[in-house]
Amino acid sequence: MVAGVQPGTAIAASGCGPPSGGTGRIVRDPPDAEAANIARTIVGVVQQRRLPRRAAVIAITTGLVESHLHNLDHGDRDSLGVFQQRPSQGWGSRAEILNPVHATNIFLDRLLAVPGWETLPPGKAEQAVQNSGFPGRYAPREPEAVRIVASIWSGPDNPAPHAPVGASSTACDDGKSNVPLPPGNDRKTRMPDGFVLPSDPKQRAAVGYAAAQVGKRYVWGGKGPDAFDCSGLMLAAWAAAGVGIPASTVGQVTAGHAVPDQSQLQPGDLVFIPGALGTPARPRHVGMYAGAGLIIDAYDEQHGVIIEHLADWSARIVVIRRVVDPATPSPPPGGSPH
Repeated sequence: MVAGVQPGTAIAASGCGPPSGGTGRIVRDPPDAEAANIARTIVGVVQQRRLPRRAAVIAITTGLVESHLHNLDHGDRDSLGVFQQRPSQGWGSRAEILNPVHATNIFLDRLLAVPGWETLPPGKAEQAVQNSGFPGRYAPREPEAVRIVASIWSGPDNPAPHAPVGASSTACDDGKSNVPLPPGNDRKTRMPDGFVLPSDPKQRAAVGYAAAQVGKRYVWGGKGPDAFDCSGLMLAAWAAAGVGIPASTVGQVTAGHAVPDQSQLQPGDLVFIPGALGTPARPRHVGMYAGAGLIIDAYDEQHGVIIEHLADWSARIVVIRRVVDPATPSPPPGGSPH
C-alpha cells in the first residue's frame, strides 16, 4: 500500500467529485463518481511510484475493460476488484484485491516485469499482465484512457525505468538460479523424511504451500497453480497465507523488513541471490527458507521447483527479507513438532 493513501481516497485532485476538465468517459455527463475516484487513485499511485504516464494509461485501460473502473466484489470465478484479479492466482487476499491501492500496486508490479512494456503496441502490455481470454478488448479503450489520464495527471511525465544490468528485451525479470546442484535427485524433488512445518500459522501456510509445489515446472511469469518462476512461487506461497507481496524480485527485495544475518533466518523468510542475471546490488533470484537448513525455489526450466540446502546458497546470499513477524515465539530450525 502507498503510505498515507487509503482505499477510496481521491488523489491528485481536491474534493471527492470528478476532475473539472478532460473528455474521458468518467468526466462526461453524467459523471461517474466511483470511476472518477478510482481513476484518480490509479494515477496517484503511478505518480507516487514515479512511473511514466504510460503506466497509468495501461492500468486505466485495463480497469475500463475489466470493471468500467468500479471496485466489483464479484466476477468470473473468483475475480474481484478494479482489475478483476483472482486470489487463487496469487494477486492477494480478497480484502487486498478490493483495496484499489493494493490492486493498482500489484498490477504495476507485474507490468514492470514485462520486458519493454512501455513501448509495446496498444493492448499488448495489458494482455501480458492479465492473460485475458479476450485480448482484443484492450487496444480500443486506450484512447479513452489517454484522455482520462490527461485530465488527472499533474506535472511532467516521468522517464521509463531502466532495464536492470544484464537484462535484455527477451530476458525474464526473475533471473534463474546459478547455484551448482549436487548430484542425485532425491533431495531436490521431495521434502526430507521427518520435515515438520513451522508452528506459526502464517509461516506454516506459506512454507506448506511452497513445499507442496516441489516438482512443478518453471515457467517465466508463472504464478501457479501448475508452474512458477522464482518470484511467482514466493508470491503464491505468501498469498496462501493471506499476505500480499510484490510480484517480482525487484519488488520483493523490499518486502517486509530486513533480516541482518543468516543465523536469524526463520521459516518463510525470502532469501535473495544474484542468480544468473543479477548482481549483489540488484539480486534477481529468490527462494524461501523452509527451516531445517532447506531452501525451496523455482530454479529454472530444466529443474523446476526444487529443494536446496541453505549451505549451498550461503556464500551467495545478499538479502534476506521477513514478510511478516511470527505471532508466536520463533520455532526451532525445521519447525516445531506437531
